[in-house]
Amino acid sequence: MKFMHLISVLALSGAVLNAQAETITVYSAGPKGLSKSLVKNFEKDSGIKVDLYQATGGKIMSRYQAEKSNPHVDVMISSSLGHAITLTKAGELLPYQSPNAKNVPDFLKSDTYVSQGAAVLAIAYNTQSTLPEPKLWSDLTKPEYKNQITMPDPSKSGSALTLVEGLTEKMGDDAWTLFSGLKQNDILIPGANKAALNPVLQGAKSVVFGAVDYIALGLKKKGETLNVIYPEDGTVLAPRPIMILKSTQHADASKRFVDYILSNKGQNMVSNTLILPARTDISTSRPGFDDLKLITFDQMTAAAHAQATKNKFASIMGQ
Repeated sequence: MKFMHLISVLALSGAVLNAQAETITVYSAGPKGLSKSLVKNFEKDSGIKVDLYQATGGKIMSRYQAEKSNPHVDVMISSSLGHAITLTKAGELLPYQSPNAKNVPDFLKSDTYVSQGAAVLAIAYNTQSTLPEPKLWSDLTKPEYKNQITMPDPSKSGSALTLVEGLTEKMGDDAWTLFSGLKQNDILIPGANKAALNPVLQGAKSVVFGAVDYIALGLKKKGETLNVIYPEDGTVLAPRPIMILKSTQHADASKRFVDYILSNKGQNMVSNTLILPARTDISTSRPGFDDLKLITFDQMTAAAHAQATKNKFASIMGQ
């Protein structure tokens, strides 16, 4: 009897050790501090190890595509909902609905992904500028803003692409006229989000068209001379989808990681970075869903035409 008890104890100990030794691979778009905090606390609370690769949304998607014949990633957190829609259509995501997602709005989740949170696209304005604060997107086509505007490149920033998609859905051809007006005002498109923000922080330019709000809000909190303006004619959310790859060999551990991000603890970490948390029951010090005039549009259709949208934008901007 004692021998059988010893075998049971050893078997249980082995199972615990195996669970503790399990490692999942996560590819995550920024912010780096949030990803590292989520991983560190998840490892501590679960005993599951996480191998984290941090890059832009475009780079993590490219890495996944390059490794598709021998995939390494289990969970991906992107800055572009289009990535989740594309992978869903390709049948490459594992269906999972977290029990912690009940307070996540339907437009931020599906059977194959759920948003960690969302950025909101805004105008970032250097308060030391002598130019008037813009109130509308179209204000930035006025002559006084000539050579004073930057914008993230939609080919390198998923959130910037989301803004272009939302504005073209709402405004139709008038959106392309807007972008042509920005081009005539010598808009600078130097790269992804931080590359567009830096000239405004340095005072070389005055405004960012399509700034990721949580980045600008965080810098303002640290004392930078920035104001974050949500245009009166509406703006878009850029959801940050969490996806489990169907190729994962660690489905249960991956689901636990998703659950953790959507837990009270995980969502409060999201809120603390000034990203809009996905769960509507989580308090936040930044403007929430009800405070914003949001443009809604068909994300599925937008994802299907994403490359054509990027090509047309690049053509207008002479890229």
